[in-house]
Amino acid sequence: MSEPIRTELVDGVLHIVIARPEKKNSITQAMYSSLAEAVNRARGDDAVRVILFRSEGDSFSAGNDIMDFIAISQSGGGGQMIEAPVFQFLHAMADLDKPAVAAVRGRAVGIGLTLLLNCDMVVVAEDALLSVPFVNLALAPEAASSLLLPMVIGHQRAFEMFALGEAIDGKTALAWGLANRCVASAEVDGVAAELAARIAQRAPNSMRKTKRLMRDAEALWELMQREGEAFGSQMSSPEAMEAFMAFTQKRAPDFSKAG
Repeated sequence: MSEPIRTELVDGVLHIVIARPEKKNSITQAMYSSLAEAVNRARGDDAVRVILFRSEGDSFSAGNDIMDFIAISQSGGGGQMIEAPVFQFLHAMADLDKPAVAAVRGRAVGIGLTLLLNCDMVVVAEDALLSVPFVNLALAPEAASSLLLPMVIGHQRAFEMFALGEAIDGKTALAWGLANRCVASAEVDGVAAELAARIAQRAPNSMRKTKRLMRDAEALWELMQREGEAFGSQMSSPEAMEAFMAFTQKRAPDFSKAG
């Protein structure tokens, strides 16, 4: 079986590939460790000019592996989420001062969307479906999305996406400013690779200084930690237990008794 996270350096572009198509590229804590290692290594490697996130199969990522989360919540580990591999990856993305590009086909759920907010250029398929169903799972936003999503698409649109968990398609993502390009699904990887290659040809130090000036890495990480506290406390809550059970039983959750 191939590794679920693969990397390949091509002409200055580090391809980070999510390769778990049989599970719609849902991400486990072990996969987050690999992602964090790849991003941190890229940041210190002068041979890497750009990172390109892409995936295998018909989905960019179905988000966090729910069974993985259930195991964490049942073990009582929700309160220490800030120490979990997922937050190692988020910290790496907050600190990243090299350009990051994403190629999105199919579903981009939860971290599959919030990762895009931490990238610098995004190519989506016209029929891609992007969603952040944190409230549906009785959780809370992560990856600084509580700031970045409203900043990009406006408070009302962001609140609706968080509160209702409904997906938007690639054309809407482009219109709302979540993507730079919207193309046919078969063209996504090629267009994203071409953009990454063009960026890789630019002056690297100029590019890094430009990115540092455009975002406050320290503030983003501080917010991610606050989100992590909210996320972790919700993971062990009765609300989340009901949401997780409903998910595994393929039924609607019942929050009528939640206070």
